[in-house]
Amino acid sequence: MAVLGLDLGGTKLKGGIFTESSQIVYKDECKLEHRTGEDVGKLIQDFVSRTLKHATTFSEKIEAIGICVPGISYQEEGTVWCPNIPGWDNYPLKARIESVCPPDVKVTVDSDRVCCILGEAWTGAAKDINNAIFLAVGTGIAAGILANGRVLRGAHDISGAIGWWALDKEYKQKYEPCGCFEHHCSGEGLAKVAREQLVENPNYNGPLRHKRPEDVTSYDLFELYPQGDEIATKTFDIAIEMWAMAVANLVSLFDPSRVIFGGGVFGPAMQFLPRIREAAIRHAQPISIRKVEIVPSELGSDAVLIGAGYLALRSITD
Repeated sequence: MAVLGLDLGGTKLKGGIFTESSQIVYKDECKLEHRTGEDVGKLIQDFVSRTLKHATTFSEKIEAIGICVPGISYQEEGTVWCPNIPGWDNYPLKARIESVCPPDVKVTVDSDRVCCILGEAWTGAAKDINNAIFLAVGTGIAAGILANGRVLRGAHDISGAIGWWALDKEYKQKYEPCGCFEHHCSGEGLAKVAREQLVENPNYNGPLRHKRPEDVTSYDLFELYPQGDEIATKTFDIAIEMWAMAVANLVSLFDPSRVIFGGGVFGPAMQFLPRIREAAIRHAQPISIRKVEIVPSELGSDAVLIGAGYLALRSITD
């Protein structure tokens, strides 16, 4: 038995064929190249058709397909909302994929935050753990939540959208597009905070002063932080406190065994995990925060893809 996992991101589509023991036997990817609407759907259909045919060349029969999307997957309707793909406000992705599959192939669609925690549960840092949370920090911020062995999705399939958490007591208009937490602490959020500081601190004359504000990125901040750069240091001080508040809130609410950090920012921000834990202890329920493990992802950039494979497997084995 084999399953196909698909990881749809904002810029590319990745796919992998997995055995039921989590071994990946084939992997491929293609770029979206600024496609929108039905053109993205057609790209996925072609990718699926091509991969199903390729599987037969090494005697694998795909029995299920799992695909993750960077947005919301409405389970009852089979539609998705993906803000980074124009025209995908209520897109019938499940039906589009089913239309190019044999009738006995089961198709399941879910969000990338769900697939992150599923990947770690299958073969990563949450393996054999019933209560764990994946805190994904990249272009955006989200949490995949595993509670008593089940993924939480919520009444409207939006559980885990913690980028919208209010971690600043004063609401500011700048939080409207993506939320308070994400504004400060996502990859782009770190750059936003640094740009704000460039405006607020006219006496700063470090390396960032010699860049156009719109060209400042989180990569610059990680490069300058070891050098003691004032703006990089303050930006990460703010982020560490907010990442810690997020851990504290998640631990106090869900009492997990592990909180797993992943996504593109963690990565280089793994160096901050001891400080995040130290700060989280101040905010969280005192018994649960001392019992929880705060650990890095074991799967890195493949967490979502592996989770999509496990999503497919669970659809035919649960």
